[in-house]
Amino acid sequence: MVAVFQTLSACFTAGVLGGLANGIFQWGAGVFGLSAMMGVAIAPAWTPPWLYQKLVWGGVWGMLYIFPLLKRSVLLRGVVYGLAPTAVALLVVFPDMLGKGMFGMELGTMTPLFVLIGNTVWGVSAAWWMSLNQEPGRGRGRL
Repeated sequence: MVAVFQTLSACFTAGVLGGLANGIFQWGAGVFGLSAMMGVAIAPAWTPPWLYQKLVWGGVWGMLYIFPLLKRSVLLRGVVYGLAPTAVALLVVFPDMLGKGMFGMELGTMTPLFVLIGNTVWGVSAAWWMSLNQEPGRGRGRL
C-alpha cells in the first residue's frame, strides 16, 4: 500500500513540476514575444491564480504517468503523454469552455502548435521527474 501512495505522489509531483515548466514556457513566450511572433494571442500574466491553475491541473494530468509506457525515453514519453492535455485543450477547453473556436483558432492559426509545444514541455519535464524516481537498478530514462 505504501508503494501505491509513493507512486501516486511521484506522479502528481511530476505533473506539478511539468505544470510549472509549462507555465514558465507560456509566460516567457508572451513576455519575450514568441507567441506574438507566432500570431497566437496567448500571453498570460504571472499571477498566483493563473500559476495555481497550471500547477493543480499539471498534477492531475501527472496521473497519466501511472501507466508505465515508454520508460526508456524521457523525450518520447513526454511527447506522447503531452498529447492528452493537448487534445483536451484543443477539443474541449478552447471551443466549449472558452468559446475560442475549434482548436482555439480564434486565438491564432498557430494556436494548436503553440499548445502542443507547451504540453510537450509539460510532458518532458514530468517524464524527467519520473525517470529520477525510478527504483535503483531499473535504469533511468534516456532522451
